[in-house]
Amino acid sequence: MELALGLLVLVAAVCAVSAVGRKLNVSVPLLLVLAGVAGSFLPFVPPVDLNPELVLVGLLPPLLYAAALRTSLFDFRSNKRAISLLSVGYVIFGTLAVGFVVWWLFPEIPLAAAIALGAVVAPPDAVATTAIARKVGMPRRIVTILEGESLVNDATALVCLRAAITALAGTVSAAGIAGGFLLAAGGGLVAGLAAAYVLTELRKRIRNVAINTSTSLMAPFVAYLPAEAIHASGVLAVVVAGLVMGTKAPSMPNGAARLSQRSNWNTVQFLLENSVFLLIGLQVRTIIEGVQDDSLGAGRIWAGCAVILLAVLLLRPVWVFPATYLPRLIPAVRRDDPAPPWQVAAIVSWAGMRGVVTLAAVLVLPAGLEHRPVLILAAMVVVAGTLTLQGFSLPALVRLTRLQGPDQREDALNQASLMQLATTAGVQRLQELRTDNDPPEVVAMLKRRTQERGLAAWERLGRPTAEASTPSQRYAQLRLAMLDAERAKVLELRRGGQYAHEVLSEVLDRLDVEESMLDITLEELDSPGEGGGEGIARPGGVCGHLESAADQEVPREPFCADCRREGTTPVHLRMCLACGTVGCCDSSPGTHASRHFAAAGHPVMRSIEPGEDWRWCYEDDLLG
Repeated sequence: MELALGLLVLVAAVCAVSAVGRKLNVSVPLLLVLAGVAGSFLPFVPPVDLNPELVLVGLLPPLLYAAALRTSLFDFRSNKRAISLLSVGYVIFGTLAVGFVVWWLFPEIPLAAAIALGAVVAPPDAVATTAIARKVGMPRRIVTILEGESLVNDATALVCLRAAITALAGTVSAAGIAGGFLLAAGGGLVAGLAAAYVLTELRKRIRNVAINTSTSLMAPFVAYLPAEAIHASGVLAVVVAGLVMGTKAPSMPNGAARLSQRSNWNTVQFLLENSVFLLIGLQVRTIIEGVQDDSLGAGRIWAGCAVILLAVLLLRPVWVFPATYLPRLIPAVRRDDPAPPWQVAAIVSWAGMRGVVTLAAVLVLPAGLEHRPVLILAAMVVVAGTLTLQGFSLPALVRLTRLQGPDQREDALNQASLMQLATTAGVQRLQELRTDNDPPEVVAMLKRRTQERGLAAWERLGRPTAEASTPSQRYAQLRLAMLDAERAKVLELRRGGQYAHEVLSEVLDRLDVEESMLDITLEELDSPGEGGGEGIARPGGVCGHLESAADQEVPREPFCADCRREGTTPVHLRMCLACGTVGCCDSSPGTHASRHFAAAGHPVMRSIEPGEDWRWCYEDDLLG
């Protein structure tokens, strides 16, 4: 009964605090931590003991799997050098450096135990980092690097921790540590690939949505448990399985199962990751009380914990800046991947929040270890300090460095272009499959509905301030009203008892599916663009600049000269139709197309990306 009540209170608190945070536009993870800290000192809140096995086996695999499902394997590959230097190189560097700092502060603590603490506090938390990174609107490449790092670094840290704990027993060797790393990495990779293959083949053959979704929910444990059984890295196995299955999911059959998987994993991720932050705060009182009788003395302990926190904050930029720029001294590396501006390294250096894995891992230390409560407190101070100092100041740092996050208008434009290409492919396939026996009205209806979906994507680019709704918006509004009337009629007939429950449920389910699709359409069409709702006008707007702009010959190998000079990487290329200057889009670090308009006053540029021929007027905010 107490367990059920505790779970109910935990979920209710997570939902309530999350709702308040979203309403006030405050970081939900940080608000949950503060709520947990406050709750830990309330007299009617019982002490919450964080079971390390519950976190490392019960919470960490599904959290990492959910994050890996949403991570692009292609983006992961394209940033593998930066991710590897952070998730492996920085973790080993941080483990040893923090370990020696702890040993210097507290000589009474064995060196192996100090290095174990270094392994505990070395990896930034996957949940904390990505939750804050996405909220503050960082450039996508930074988010990809931080996500990739936080997915893999736990595996490196846990291997280092395992080696340090073994050293406490006096049975460690350099060859043993190297062999442990190879087994952890190789075994985790093989176990993850094997789990992904088996589950993918299995889910291809399961048509039942409930069974298919349940199989998906089993995936992190199917990868984790066999890997741990052979003493490999279960964390790495989960990440590999998640990356592979997330990449393969869109091409798998059964769209209903894909929608169900996405919805269920969103719910699981919401509950678990937010419960994690609340649990972090609830540990504070118990951990503080645990060091009050330690022989090292309260003053010395707290001062040492503050120095350890400072070391954690300083060691990350000490590693990140050289790791960012030294590899680019090699000409081949610099040619393929020019050095980013210093602001990128600064953001990556400061986005190092620690989380619940740090607290769970430190509790794995042997119970009889001398001064163990001091090590637990140090881990708690690092978690609380990084979440507070870095979490609250990171948005301000992003604004101060003036790094451009994803441009919503650019994203909407690319989505419309992609949808247009997909629509064209669908119509071509229709022409290939149609026969003389097909009813003309059916073919016409299919073609019209497909083209209307493509037009709806372009309508999303329209000015939100326009007085009239776009056709797709009006269609969705009217159809939703019709669905309300249809549902009311079905419910009225249900009360009369004239139809079987199964028949009524089937009709209501069909209405719900259509309503959910319309809700998504309205959310997309109503979502404001960047800059306070300033959108892009849909095709067909009246603009003299677009009508009078002459075509320019597109260079055979176009490039943004300003990007090359500044050493930045463009996302998409545009060309001025007045002078032929090639610039990068607003999602690029340099935003040179917009800067060219501001400097030269030439209003019209066109896309020179393959398959795109649209024009854009900066003067009138019109697409043509």
